[in-house]
Amino acid sequence: MATLLDAIDVKRKMFFEFENAPYRCLDADISTPTARGGQTLVRLKMRNLLTRAVIDKTFKAGDKFKEPDLQTVEASYLYSDNDGSYFLDQESFETLNLSPDIMDNALDLLLEGTLVQVEKYNGNPIGLELPIQVELTVKYTEPAVRGDTSSGSVTKAAELETGVTVRVPLFIKEGEKIKVTTETREFAGRA
Repeated sequence: MATLLDAIDVKRKMFFEFENAPYRCLDADISTPTARGGQTLVRLKMRNLLTRAVIDKTFKAGDKFKEPDLQTVEASYLYSDNDGSYFLDQESFETLNLSPDIMDNALDLLLEGTLVQVEKYNGNPIGLELPIQVELTVKYTEPAVRGDTSSGSVTKAAELETGVTVRVPLFIKEGEKIKVTTETREFAGRA
C-alpha cells in the first residue's frame, strides 16, 4: 500500500496525489490558531502535473495524501509528427509519445538524439525536462560590421538549425556551434 502523507508534512518541491492527480507543492503556509480548540490549517500552492494548472487550496493539518506513482526516465528525442513527439526510453527501449501540448515550445531546442528526462505518472508520459544547455549550429546570422558597438547593442540575432532565433555576440559566425541555456533561451558560449 502506498504511504500516506499528512498535509502538515508537505513542503516545497514535494510531490503528492490529490483527487487522483499528481501535484507538486510550490509553496506551503501553516497557520496555527490562537484560540483553544481551533484547527491548524495548511495552505498549499500547488501545480497539477497533468494540466499544469496552479491552484491554492487550504487543508486541515491531518488531511492525508497518497504518494503519486511518479518516475523520471532518460530518453532520447527521435522525431515529431502531427500526433506528437517520440522519444526512446534509454532503459526499456520503448518508444514514448508526448502530445504537442506537453511539448509546448521544447521542439525549438531539440535535435535528433538529444537526451532529455521524461516524467511518467502511472507509467504514462506527462512531462519533459530539457537538459540545462543544448548545443546547436548557427544557420544564419548577419556578419558583424565595424562600429556596430556604438549603438550600445553588442549582440545580434542568429537563427539556429532548429529554427529558433537567439541573441548572440557579434563575433559568432554562421556554421559555428553554440550553447543555449534551455530555461532562458540565451546564448551561453561557444560549443
